[in-house]
Amino acid sequence: MFAVAMTFIDQTIVSIAAPDIDRELGLSSSGLQWVVNAYLLALAAFFALGGRLADLYGPRRIVVIGTLVFVVSSVLCGCVPEGDAAQTWLIVFRSTQGLGAALLFPAALAVVVSVFPVERRGRALALFFGVTGALTAVGPLLGGWLTSWTWRAVFWVNVPVAIAALVLTALAHIPDRRRSGTLDVPGAVLIAAGMGLSVLGFQQAWSWGWDSWATWVCIAGGLAILAGFVRFERRVEHPLIDLRVFRDKAFTVDAAVLFFSMLAFVPLFFFTSVYAQVSLSASPNQAALFLLYFFVGFAIASQWGGRILDKKGARPALKLGTAVGCVGFALWAGKLTDLSMHDQWPYAALAGAGIGFVLAPASTDAVNRAIGASYGEDTGITQTVRNYAASVGLAVYGTILTHVTTDNVVGTLTSRGMSAADADTVARDVTESITGSGDSRPLTGTGPAAEAARESMSAIRMDFAEANQWVFYGMAIALGIGFLCALRHPGGKVADTSSVEEPFERTH
Repeated sequence: MFAVAMTFIDQTIVSIAAPDIDRELGLSSSGLQWVVNAYLLALAAFFALGGRLADLYGPRRIVVIGTLVFVVSSVLCGCVPEGDAAQTWLIVFRSTQGLGAALLFPAALAVVVSVFPVERRGRALALFFGVTGALTAVGPLLGGWLTSWTWRAVFWVNVPVAIAALVLTALAHIPDRRRSGTLDVPGAVLIAAGMGLSVLGFQQAWSWGWDSWATWVCIAGGLAILAGFVRFERRVEHPLIDLRVFRDKAFTVDAAVLFFSMLAFVPLFFFTSVYAQVSLSASPNQAALFLLYFFVGFAIASQWGGRILDKKGARPALKLGTAVGCVGFALWAGKLTDLSMHDQWPYAALAGAGIGFVLAPASTDAVNRAIGASYGEDTGITQTVRNYAASVGLAVYGTILTHVTTDNVVGTLTSRGMSAADADTVARDVTESITGSGDSRPLTGTGPAAEAARESMSAIRMDFAEANQWVFYGMAIALGIGFLCALRHPGGKVADTSSVEEPFERTH
């Protein structure tokens, strides 16, 4: 849990520091969003590889390797030099951070799953996700406090956590049981390339335009590579992903529910943090406290969801979670324009509860259905789905946010007498500044454009809040689709047919 906590903390802590990173380094348009997205994309691209490596070489060894890759990358992210190389440096080492996380997470989860029999896994993994989720909540608080000193410390804080994780891993004497087989290198390359290319298309859709051939070449090309990956895996003797597991309807539904839930979960951290700091004029510390409302609901519901899974199976928890999450995000969206942090807490907690009910039960039920107790491989599949969804969600919602914000700001500026052409130019600059995808010159510089932007800032804060409503309603729709998927879950509990003593033996 200590090792995995780093990966959860890093999904939130950087979002809090994002405006400060941008102000100091002056990243280019969309650069900061890629700093966040590169980590998530690497997670999605390499989770399947991490799960397979845990099965082949033993989970303890892969946990240690993943932790070392992660913490070295964290230190290098904190040492990013200023200047032209800053953006490339940060994106590269955020990607290697994601690689380290992708290695250690499925290996750590495979250890936890192998220790507990099926009838106790719901509560065990609810505790696992609940504790790591609670530590995720520490990320924004810690990020806000560290950012007041230097944003670089949000990366360096992983060093003591990693040391504790490595010491505890050594003390635990985890057996390194291995499974026979070989590593499917071509499959790993195909899935990484397909995910990377398709997310690139979603990420660049706003700057290139949805009518651009480049956007659709990336999206369609990435999906075509992923389709080729599926065909390739069916012919390989030792595939990276054993696609037979998708013949289990419950596993497929679990994966679908996780996909639509994660379209909201991880992107929420980025958008809520920026919304709080722009529309609510909150400090990074206050933005962190705002996110705590969400995690209160999440932590409570995750424990409840685990108990439901153990007693009744996954279907009731998935239905309840997606329904509660859909309602919570929709109600929260309606309150964003009140511009009051404290008026929104019940709806933030309700949205968090919805995700909490879903995350542990769906993940646990999917792993319980592993073929021949291949827990690392199945964890790699579900986490690949989760993190690919997070990358797509961040890209799509980011496109929606920037587009709607620009249109709103244009309307505000033209209503105050600015010409349509000038308003469009200023609106794009302002949008890039307040969403963290450009520099802050439109708000801090000199000249008529900067002056107009500053004079209109009160109205622009409302414009940005209204644009965020579109994002949060989109998250509610994603949970609604997840609810429709949950209805198709066959229900029932999984029988414990595998040996706990020899969890890595494949049976056919």
